[in-house]
Amino acid sequence: MKYSISKAGSPLFWVPTVYFGMGLPFVMVQLVSVIMFSEMGISDATVAFWTSLVILPWSLKPLWSPFLEMFKTKKYFVVGTQLITGLCFALVALSLPLPDFFTYTIALMGMIAFSGATHDIATDGVYMTELDTKTQAKYIGWQGAFFNIAKVVANGGLVFLAGTLKNTMGVVNAWMLIMGVVAAIMILLSLWHSRMLPSGGVSATKINSVREGWNSFKNVFVTFFQKKNIVYYIIFIILYRLGEGLAIKILPLFLKAPVENGGLGLEVSRIGLINGTFGTVAFILGSILAGYYISRKGLQKTLFILCCAINLPFLIYLLLAIFQPSNIFLIGSAVICEYFGYGFGFVGLTLFMMQQVAPGAHKMAHYAFASGVMNLGYMCAGMVSGILSDWLGYKQFFVIVAVAMVPALVISRIIPFKYPDRKESEGEILTEE
Repeated sequence: MKYSISKAGSPLFWVPTVYFGMGLPFVMVQLVSVIMFSEMGISDATVAFWTSLVILPWSLKPLWSPFLEMFKTKKYFVVGTQLITGLCFALVALSLPLPDFFTYTIALMGMIAFSGATHDIATDGVYMTELDTKTQAKYIGWQGAFFNIAKVVANGGLVFLAGTLKNTMGVVNAWMLIMGVVAAIMILLSLWHSRMLPSGGVSATKINSVREGWNSFKNVFVTFFQKKNIVYYIIFIILYRLGEGLAIKILPLFLKAPVENGGLGLEVSRIGLINGTFGTVAFILGSILAGYYISRKGLQKTLFILCCAINLPFLIYLLLAIFQPSNIFLIGSAVICEYFGYGFGFVGLTLFMMQQVAPGAHKMAHYAFASGVMNLGYMCAGMVSGILSDWLGYKQFFVIVAVAMVPALVISRIIPFKYPDRKESEGEILTEE
């Protein structure tokens, strides 16, 4: 039975907090760790490679999602993974003073990534199981808002705090404190959701053994690749964020690098303030406006504009690398512009996966597969970005990023749409042709 008000009360008691808990570990591992490792003397190439590789579980999460239906409830996995994630962040904090800290912290972040990916599967399962379609639509904005508030807190507030504290406590102690704060937040969220989160209901498909789970997975996998135009869709999903995948790891390193090395020489506290606070607010605003824009015009008519919005602003960094301005307001404005375009354009890919790739008998699982493909392409681009940056220098590297945008812009003009631009009616099931 679908749910709108649980015994705990309104979904406002758990939707914002559970999606904040989804965003915080991802941002810490994907973005904040880049700055932390750089501050602690790890090379750009090493940082970019390992912090890209360690997020692999977020790409591979569809592989074990069918098996989560076999044991316990979805709430059990949400609460358990939040606790595990909190404990792992505490261990990260304790490992930072050790001689081989990088090895230990990367291993622990791999555990955080697996736990976080499992948390994401279970969280989306609770959301889709407990809320009817009308309530899902009502609270979808809260999902995105609080996921990105986690980004503001982590990549903005915590990075700013680390940059401020290092002057009095030292780099290692400052980052130990930051990791301890994240650990405490995740453990508190686990305790909160043990009381406030609904169970996630009973699975529609009863799976009583590993064999049944494996057969279910094979069916989901096979039907995904039988979809019409799926090869084109996979190529498009990968190309859409290729430029971003190359640039994202290098951007904070470029902003931080000394001017004589081709960077902009910003303090870490300023990077945190610009990127994580003003930048993320611009991202949220861009996302909201894009939703209204698409609802008026339709996805098929706006996809090329959305693709331009997420890709073309990265040209700003090529200009920054060429001219290396020192004016903080100019740099900040450029970064905010890029974040706005990123938020505006990212919605396009999300809706494309929901409306063109996911529909069919296994809508939820196929959306997970599509998002896994997206994350895998994004991860692979990030893994080579540090090598390219070290080899070419920042200026030439951003030329490569500019070239990588072109295929996405081309394919967004010609990609076929299987389903027309229309809202699904209540209870309607889209079937494969």
